[in-house]
Amino acid sequence: MVRRLLDVTGAAILSVVLAPLLAALALAIRLTMGRPILFRQLRPGYRGEPFEVYKFRTMKDAAGEGAEPLPDEERLTRVGIFMRQLSLDELPQLWNILRGDMSFIGPRPLLMEFLRWYSPEQMRRHDVKPGVTGWAQVQGRHDIPFSKRLALDVWYVDNRSLRVDLKILGLTLLKVLSMRGAQPAQTDAEVDDVGLHDAVRRERGLM
Repeated sequence: MVRRLLDVTGAAILSVVLAPLLAALALAIRLTMGRPILFRQLRPGYRGEPFEVYKFRTMKDAAGEGAEPLPDEERLTRVGIFMRQLSLDELPQLWNILRGDMSFIGPRPLLMEFLRWYSPEQMRRHDVKPGVTGWAQVQGRHDIPFSKRLALDVWYVDNRSLRVDLKILGLTLLKVLSMRGAQPAQTDAEVDDVGLHDAVRRERGLM
């Protein structure tokens, strides 16, 4: 109850304080990419229950042969790169926090398609609400192997506390201000040593 109260209070205050910035970003997206302004996607939340996550759109809709989306670097816009560098594309998740789908701190919500491929130990990352930032993000964000990322998520589930959360918030702020880790040296698929992306691609008939 205390954690939920802090989440709601913090998200409400930030939504008001950042309202001019949110409006400016929405306008920039509208002018450079058109509609929609928000990227929406179903992600697994607490206990794996699906919810719709919100982000500012950072990429154009462009596909190659077979309707396969072009690589991120070919679809990213200058506005999108700027937002990703400062993690501004995550700001609409304040609404997810207010709705109760997410917390400020917790494992980042990954794809719904990954659920069936997790081991029982990895599945424990869903024993808490997903977060806007988390222990795995401040330890390396995109550029650590998936196996380590999932293990760090489970570590957080077993060790979460106010002290750990404050440490994560502080480290997140430092990373955002330094812009370290915002633009990954490798894609998620390239650091996926667990094989989740390949499993999903095989299931969709793309491999």
